[in-house]
Amino acid sequence: MDTIYFVFQNSLLFTVPLVVVALGGMFSERSGIVNIALEGIMVIGAFFSIFFIKTFQGTIPPQLLFILAMFIAMFVGILFSLLHAYASINMKANQTISGTALNLFAPAFAVYTARMVQGVSQIDFKNNFRIPKVPLLGDIPVIGNLIFQNVYITTYIGIGILVVASIILYKTRFGLRLRACGEHPQAAVSAGINVIKMRYIGVMMSGALAGLGGLIFVVPISTNFSGSVLGYGFLALAVLIFGQWKPSRILFAAFFFGMMKTIASTSTIIPFLADLSLDPAIYKITPYLATLIVLAFSSKNSAAPRAAGEPYDAGKR
Repeated sequence: MDTIYFVFQNSLLFTVPLVVVALGGMFSERSGIVNIALEGIMVIGAFFSIFFIKTFQGTIPPQLLFILAMFIAMFVGILFSLLHAYASINMKANQTISGTALNLFAPAFAVYTARMVQGVSQIDFKNNFRIPKVPLLGDIPVIGNLIFQNVYITTYIGIGILVVASIILYKTRFGLRLRACGEHPQAAVSAGINVIKMRYIGVMMSGALAGLGGLIFVVPISTNFSGSVLGYGFLALAVLIFGQWKPSRILFAAFFFGMMKTIASTSTIIPFLADLSLDPAIYKITPYLATLIVLAFSSKNSAAPRAAGEPYDAGKR
């Protein structure tokens, strides 16, 4: 039973960032802008927020420091995503190339800046953000052990973001307008919707969530940051496609990939897997192999927003 608790809790550490970043990609693509810069935005968000944590650690209570760092990650993510928004919307640049440029720029900027400021590229920090046990809730049988012990506050924040994202997308006028811009922008304009404004908001929401995702991915699994999020932004894109751009499906897709990542990272201490005596490298490639297999079978049935990736031309009808 302890092994089940361990695997589930570790799966959440990988699942929550995937959900948050994939939801960010969802908002952008639902508005009509393909955002493959999620990886770069994660790196930038993680870099500035973790540097903030290192600078003020010991002077601010841990949980408050973590929350402040989240706001910084989101703010920086928004600013960085505006580069993609401007290139894609105003300049009508190829959205794939624009996103790729940001992905290439972000890790180089993080490593170079870290070396300039502190002499080394790796930013070390003390991870004292884990919550050993949530009062009262941690005593609930089974459930308490699963989600209210040895957790991070990001688990509950991620669940809250998922719920809010579902409500925004399907229960609000804003969500309807956002989806209209991603499906048929010309029809949206005829209904009085400002497509450019909605697409900017979609990309900015994407930047905020991707920046936050960078921080909440790095902190629970490490005590340092060296300009990489291990391809998690691209994995989030796979989750987005597998989840068919829908919050509920994104959750299940993220948990699947999170479980695969957990197996890859903890195979040596899971009794069943350890007894197989397989090369650890086999487990490490499992999440990425699973990604290829899942996309091969699901991509042909994908229901991406019709106008995603297409520059908006106000004169076109």
